[in-house]
Amino acid sequence: MEPTPRNPVAGTVYKTRTLRGVRCVRLSVLTDETTSPERQREADDIAAAALNIDFGSGDALREAVDLDVSASTFGPFDRPQLGAWLARPDDFDALVWWRFDRAIRSMAHMHELAKWAREHRKMLVFAEGIGGGRLVFDFRNPMDPMSELMMLMLAFAAQVESQSIRDRVTGAMAAIRKMPLRWRGGGRPPYGYMPAPMPEKFGGKGWTLIPDPDAVKVIERIVRELLEGATVSAVTAGLNVDSIPSPRDHWAVKIKREKGGKTGGAKGSHVVRSVFKWTPAVITRMLRNETLLGWKMHKGRPVRDAEGSPIMASETPIMTREEFDRIGALLDSRSIENRDRADTDALLLRVIHCDSCGGRMYLSKPTKNGASVNPFYKCNSHARGDLCAAPANIRANWVDEYVEAEFLRVVGPVQTTHVVEIPGYDPEPELRSTLAEFEEHQRQYGRQKSKHAANAWQERADALDNRIADLESREKVEPQRIATNTGRTFADEWAEKDTAGRRAMLVEAGVRLDVRRGVRGGWRKLDTRRVDFSMSGELNPAAEELDGVATALESATRGDKPTEGASMRLIEPATAAT
Repeated sequence: MEPTPRNPVAGTVYKTRTLRGVRCVRLSVLTDETTSPERQREADDIAAAALNIDFGSGDALREAVDLDVSASTFGPFDRPQLGAWLARPDDFDALVWWRFDRAIRSMAHMHELAKWAREHRKMLVFAEGIGGGRLVFDFRNPMDPMSELMMLMLAFAAQVESQSIRDRVTGAMAAIRKMPLRWRGGGRPPYGYMPAPMPEKFGGKGWTLIPDPDAVKVIERIVRELLEGATVSAVTAGLNVDSIPSPRDHWAVKIKREKGGKTGGAKGSHVVRSVFKWTPAVITRMLRNETLLGWKMHKGRPVRDAEGSPIMASETPIMTREEFDRIGALLDSRSIENRDRADTDALLLRVIHCDSCGGRMYLSKPTKNGASVNPFYKCNSHARGDLCAAPANIRANWVDEYVEAEFLRVVGPVQTTHVVEIPGYDPEPELRSTLAEFEEHQRQYGRQKSKHAANAWQERADALDNRIADLESREKVEPQRIATNTGRTFADEWAEKDTAGRRAMLVEAGVRLDVRRGVRGGWRKLDTRRVDFSMSGELNPAAEELDGVATALESATRGDKPTEGASMRLIEPATAAT
C-alpha cells in the first residue's frame, strides 16, 4: 500500500505520486547576477526533486521564463510565459519558484494567484521561503483554508518589503544625483554615453559616464549633415536607410538584447515594433538635451549643486557650450515656418511674395486630362486667414526664368566661398533657462509646511541665484567666420544643382520677388512692371561692386567718365564677398 504522508504546512493528506510541475523563472534586470536564471533553475530543481515534481525535458519541458519583467508592475497573469501556463491549468499540477518575490510583490497579486490555485486545485512551491526553508502551499484540498491564509500573510510581508526597497532605492538615487560624475548604474544611459568604472582619481567607487564611441560617431554625422544644409527629415531618412540603431535600440544592441519592443498605441493598448526607427523628433530632442554638455538631468531639468552650477555626469562631455548653442540655433532656424521643402518643384518657394499683402505665394498646378497645364504662383492669403485687397497670380515659368536670369546677372560671376565658423560663447541661453527655472521655483514660496522643507527650498533658491549671478558676470565671445575662395562661381554652382539646391541658393542670398496684380486681359509674356527683384544678405556687397565694375567698364568704352562710386579695379569680384 502506498504511503499517505501529511503536508506539514497545509495539513492535507494525499497519495505520493509524481506531479507535473512548471519551473518558474523571473528576472527584473537582465544584468543582475545574484538572481540569475541559472541560480533560480538550480533551486527549483532541488525543491522539485524533494517533492517528487517533474518538469519534463526536451520539447516537453514545462518552464515559464520571464526576463526583464517587474513583479511590482506585472502580476502573474500578465507575464508573457507564466500567464500562458496559467491559462492552461490542465497541463500541470504544481508551480515552483525560487523565492516568494519571484512570484509576487503585492497582496492583490497573491490573492489572485491563491484564488486561481484553489479553483484549479494546484500546488504552489517556493524553494527558499522565509528563513531559508521551503514553503509548500497545497490547494488540492478545497476545504482547507490554511494555505490561502498563510499566503496572504506572507504577501503582506512581501508588499511591505517591496515598498521599503523602493524607498531605499529612491533615497539612494537622490543621493547619487548630487555626487559629481557619479552614474547610478543600471538602466539606459543618455545617448552618446556609456557606463564605466569610476577612475581612481575620483575615488574609484561606483560608476561614471564616458563617451560611447559608436554613438558619438552618429552624433557627429548628424551635426555635420545639418551644418551642411540637410534638413532634419533628410538626416533621419539617411540614418534609417543605413540601418543605424536609434537611441533606444542602440542600448539594446550594447547589452546584447533584441531590438524593438512595446511602444504606446491607442489608449490601453501597446504596439510591438521589431525596431525603433529614427524620427525628426528623436533627433531634435537628443540635440537639445543638455546631457550632451555632460550635465546630470532629472525630470527634464539640470541637477544643480549648492552654487547653482549644473552637476556633471561625465568628465568628458560630448559637446562644448558653444557647439551646443550653435546646433540649437540651427534647429531654431529650421522651424516649421522657415524649413525648406524637398517635396516640391517650386523654385521660388519662400522667395516669391504678393506685393499687396506681403505674404508668400505658392505653386498651383491645374490639370487637364490628368496632366499639369500652365502651373502658376498664387497669393494664398485665405489659407492664412488673412484678407488680401489685391491677390496676385502669375505664370510660374515666366517668373522662374526671370528670377534665374536676374540672379545670375547679379551674382553669376561672383566666386563662391567656403566658410569656416569658429563658435563663440553666449551665456544668454543658459541665463534665460536658469532664470525661468528660478522664477518657477519662486512660485512655490510659502507652500512648505516644515522647517526642513523650507530650508531645502531656500537652498535651491540660493543656488539658482548664485548661478544667475555667475552667468551675468560672463562676457559674450563673438563667433568668427573665415571665408576662402573655392575657384568656382555662382553660375557654376547653379548649373550643377537641382531645383531644391537652386532654391536654397536663392533663399540664402536673400532673394525676394514681389508680384503685383496683373491687368485684365493678361499678357503673352512677363510684364516686368509687375515684379520687383531684390536681394539682401552677405552677397549684396559683392553684387553691388560687380554692378559698379560693369557700369564703369561700359562708361569707359563709351568714353564717359566713370559712374560715381564705381570701382575701376579689374579684379575678381569674389574679393568683396570675402
